[in-house]
Amino acid sequence: MTKTDQNLPFVPVHFAVLTVSDTRSLEDDKSGKTLADRIAAAGHILSERAIVADDIEEIRAIVACWIDDPEIDAVITTGGTGFTGRDVTPEAVEPLFEKRMDGFSSVFHRISYDKIGTSTIQSRATAGVANSTFIFSIPGSPGACKDAWDGIICVQFDYRSQPCNFVEIMPRLDEHLKRGKLRA
Repeated sequence: MTKTDQNLPFVPVHFAVLTVSDTRSLEDDKSGKTLADRIAAAGHILSERAIVADDIEEIRAIVACWIDDPEIDAVITTGGTGFTGRDVTPEAVEPLFEKRMDGFSSVFHRISYDKIGTSTIQSRATAGVANSTFIFSIPGSPGACKDAWDGIICVQFDYRSQPCNFVEIMPRLDEHLKRGKLRA
């Protein structure tokens, strides 16, 4: 069970939030706002927020730009994880992954199942790491955003969370590149 060590300092992390939707604008984007509000309330920094249509190339281009930005530590996409013809977020982001985070989907579905039952299987929530940046793709409902943030992402991005968390491993995400540079 995760515990919080109050003797450790809080370390703010830079997030980017991308809402994938053909119908939303920043003014009526409840899911993106839910994430932005929770990021700020947790003490983290919202570096970027955007909305993009359900288009593989457009989604991939924005996420690729953000993972190339050294100021962004984590990207959260919301929307486009279902099964309809326009739901293409996993197809857009998964080719960017250097490493998949299979446990994210499993834990997200476990949390979601407690709230919406078997309807959770209609989500293709996914996560991975690319260019030392965490990427999470979650469903487009505010409830799913709350579940993913409150139940997983917020805890893992709190340096005080024990026994382990993402913040403490962030400096080592690109260690394969550092070793390569040392050999050259």
